Amino acid sequence: MNETTHGATNESLHTVTTMPSARRPGCPFDPPTELTDARRHGPISRYTFPGGRPGLLITGYDLVRSVLADPRFSSRKDLMLHPTIDYGDIEVPPAPPGEFLLMDDPEHRRYRKPLAGKFTVRRMRQLTERIEQITADCLDAMEKTGPPADLVTAFAKPIPAIVICELLGVPYQDRDSFQEQVESFMNGETGDEELIAAYTATQDYLAELVAAKRANPTDDVLSDLTDSDLTDEELRGISLILLAAGLDTTANMLALGTFALLRNPGQLAALRADPALAGRAVEELLRYLSVAKTFMRTALEDVELDGVTIEAGTRVILSYHTANRDPERFTDPDVLDLRRQDGGHLAFGHGIHQCLGQQLARVEMQVAFTALVDRFPTLRLAVPAEEVGLRPETADIYGVKSLPVTWDA
Repeated sequence: MNETTHGATNESLHTVTTMPSARRPGCPFDPPTELTDARRHGPISRYTFPGGRPGLLITGYDLVRSVLADPRFSSRKDLMLHPTIDYGDIEVPPAPPGEFLLMDDPEHRRYRKPLAGKFTVRRMRQLTERIEQITADCLDAMEKTGPPADLVTAFAKPIPAIVICELLGVPYQDRDSFQEQVESFMNGETGDEELIAAYTATQDYLAELVAAKRANPTDDVLSDLTDSDLTDEELRGISLILLAAGLDTTANMLALGTFALLRNPGQLAALRADPALAGRAVEELLRYLSVAKTFMRTALEDVELDGVTIEAGTRVILSYHTANRDPERFTDPDVLDLRRQDGGHLAFGHGIHQCLGQQLARVEMQVAFTALVDRFPTLRLAVPAEEVGLRPETADIYGVKSLPVTWDA
């Protein structure tokens, strides 16, 4: 039953005291109960950030989408707070040059525009043959080694990692160490000192890579960008954004998506029986899982939404995973249905910051899921489902740490 009520006043808003630290036992694909409960009370809730600063949490589909398209809400890093970090008296600095995801127009547009032509639907489709080969190589190695296997390390991580490394022009001999550095600062579990060290090492490596592309351009996106007016520092920042958007998100969609399919054998069978279903299956998995769980915005002026006045300077948490499970937008939203007709998820965001690499991610997932279920028709979990290790909610991207699988060799 849909219990959502709209038109709440500021005084009547539901309050969420802390961002959830865990999902409900046995429900690794569903948003935390506290957030779905908040949405039932209405699409906007109060939230107090660590350290006591007041904010708002938006959990309903229509309002999340509305805020994402509204220029009165800013993406600037220096106006943001992380939902689970107490900043104390520290002032958040502006985004470094090139990290356009954390900027507003016109700065955002300046960085995004030269990239837009590199990630068109047509160009990403041209990459399909190479992605098919990368996927086949990973599956060949899995088959040769034999069961059991960790699908994360054998399949989910290598495919997007190799693709993004080739797009950036990372030399083959550097890829393993480069991927380890990136994983260390994106997994949500690395200690502060190790995280800073990994982040710094990645930044240093990207600076060296940019310099190398300036001196000796090759056939890759980063080399193409060296022909623009962007500085080395800006190119390093852009490279970091492409890494963050193109590696961790797709890797976790492949692993968590496979886990979801294995837990829904009827849907897995439908995909195996009809490979043409892959495109719709990817869209449904994106909606159902929403691995990029939350994003932030800050009101630049007073804004009224659904009867609630959001004052200038208010930090707003946008809950993608509850928006994509909103019963006012999707029929039976908690059901994984690969033949779903009511699409339009927000997994890639919306508005001017909508994910630049979404077409690449779609191609990677369509190719990878189709090839996996075709190559291993008896694929199944090698451990009980409740023993599959999940990433903590503190990780910006949700997923599994490892996914032990087996099959009939």
